Amino acid sequence: MQQSQDEEGGAARLSSVRDAFNSPFRPFALATTSVGQEGLDFHPYCYRLYHWNLPGNPVNLEQREGRVHRFKGHAIRLNLAHRQVDVVRGRERDHDDPWQIMFDAARAETENDSDLIPYWIYEGPVKVERRVPMLPFSREVRRLEWLKRSLTVYRLAFGQPRQEDLLEYLHSLMGTAMAAEDLADLQIRLQP
Repeated sequence: MQQSQDEEGGAARLSSVRDAFNSPFRPFALATTSVGQEGLDFHPYCYRLYHWNLPGNPVNLEQREGRVHRFKGHAIRLNLAHRQVDVVRGRERDHDDPWQIMFDAARAETENDSDLIPYWIYEGPVKVERRVPMLPFSREVRRLEWLKRSLTVYRLAFGQPRQEDLLEYLHSLMGTAMAAEDLADLQIRLQP
């Protein structure tokens, strides 16, 4: 998706491309430059992100992946439908929104008061996927490992790390001397 602000009708084209992609219909793939890494939401019908080239820092990687990892994103809704389908199945047709019914049921089964669950985090078979096609032994292989480690530290600095990434990173630092269960005991939960 290449966009120049000087082109006549460029903004209208950008809007129509984004609207077409954010629907359950074609196109199912969208190629974009770094323009698509900030300020655009592609989460309504997308949970897979392909990095054709890797950014130079973890902030840009987080920005790119944040386009699909959003509030009530596609992966969240697919997991919700997988686990909460019986909540709406068999109900008489009324004017209730089935998504709202499923989100309310998922919220009711949550043990904590966090606003993250089920709107941002809801476990199930579907995950937001990061795909990085690369040639073996290329610079991208080492860069991806560096970016993943840097991204974990970046998230830690913000006080909201994804617990699995942090545990994996700490485990790699400490070696096999410490079990994953021991690391889990060290977690500080910073959920609102």
